[in-house]
Amino acid sequence: MFNNYKRTIPCRFIALGVASLLIVKLSAQEIVTDTLSLTLQQAEQQFVQKNLTLLAGHYNVEVSKALIQQAKLWDNPVLNTDQNIYADGKVMSHGKTDNGQPNGEIYIQVQQLLRTAGKRAKQVDLVTTSSQISELQLQDVMRSLKYQLRSSYYNLAQMLAVQNIYFQEQTEMQKLLTGMAAELKAGNIAQKDYLRIQALVISLEQDITENNRTLSDVETKLKTLLQVTGTTFIKPVDTLAYTAYITPGIDELVTTAKTNNPAYLIEQKQITYQQQNLVYQKALRSPDLTVAPEYDRASNYIPNYFGLTVSLPLPILNKNQGNIRAAEFSIKQEQTNLQVIETQLSNDVVNAYSKLMFTQKQNNNMQNDFYSKYQTLFSNVMQSYRQRQLSLLEFIDYFDAYKESSIRLLQQKLNLQLAKEELNFQTGTDVIK
Repeated sequence: MFNNYKRTIPCRFIALGVASLLIVKLSAQEIVTDTLSLTLQQAEQQFVQKNLTLLAGHYNVEVSKALIQQAKLWDNPVLNTDQNIYADGKVMSHGKTDNGQPNGEIYIQVQQLLRTAGKRAKQVDLVTTSSQISELQLQDVMRSLKYQLRSSYYNLAQMLAVQNIYFQEQTEMQKLLTGMAAELKAGNIAQKDYLRIQALVISLEQDITENNRTLSDVETKLKTLLQVTGTTFIKPVDTLAYTAYITPGIDELVTTAKTNNPAYLIEQKQITYQQQNLVYQKALRSPDLTVAPEYDRASNYIPNYFGLTVSLPLPILNKNQGNIRAAEFSIKQEQTNLQVIETQLSNDVVNAYSKLMFTQKQNNNMQNDFYSKYQTLFSNVMQSYRQRQLSLLEFIDYFDAYKESSIRLLQQKLNLQLAKEELNFQTGTDVIK
């Protein structure tokens, strides 16, 4: 297959080949000062401990709990006082007259608002439900971030596995290109064959560069979730593997989602909140009572007067009709929203389940056995080409097919993990570990 004519090697081609290999090697190196190897479980533990978004959510829950305490408090009493500051040419004249009567007015009143119709208890119910919604919102944030964490972790594991494939091919191709350079110098092969292998090396370099670019983006996202800064490189310990998952049935999964999915539970709580708000708005029709015991000296029919003032608004013009009607419509609105979310949730669970089944069917033992045997041929093919038992076209065809099949296998394993995590995300709990 080789053209055995003598010719001198152009130095520029040999230099170009060596330079290409050096560039590939340099581009594959990670500029890091430290590597943090984590299992998925360790990554999740660090995520819960250090993620600032979750910390902010916890603070929001504490705020809502403090508002419950505030809603339980009574209104403060109001102190009113009135004293004479000038009378009969005297400033702040207080004391007694010549006949022993009090001189100078002193008036003191203490007002206390008494809420009627259980308004305070109903307001506490409202704030309590609002606090429960805040807790569910935190769970929903945690659910989303946890899904991002796991997806990023598995994506990073897949990209590192792809990188290992590229490095394996790079090592073998470097050996081959070095040998071909000697063959070219001896005139045993054609320059076009050398350049064709060199083109494969350059193509491999481009694949490595593109994989590193994507890997860097995923690494950045994972570091942000784990609050890791600097040049530390997070390396997944868990590898992608084929697993036959046993899943519950569709009906059970939908029921589980309605019990655990925070987004669905939030909408249920929104209905409860609006129902409580309607009760509270109706209670506001009842006027509140203001009670004010008072003392008045030297300004009434007796020197020392003790009295009681009671005030009550008359619900004639404003009976809170608008707010009551708005609360009624808000209940209907939230009930409609719940129907929409319930339908969406059911469809999302079915869709996630279907994708998991499709992906799991594709990742079967027969395919894994095929890919395993196919990969063992790589070194044999390299050796066969060096011994001129394969043509250049046959070698290139296998080289491309090996790379494509290896990456496809890793992608299938990644898709299986992502499908599993999507089903867990939709149900709101780890139905599949």
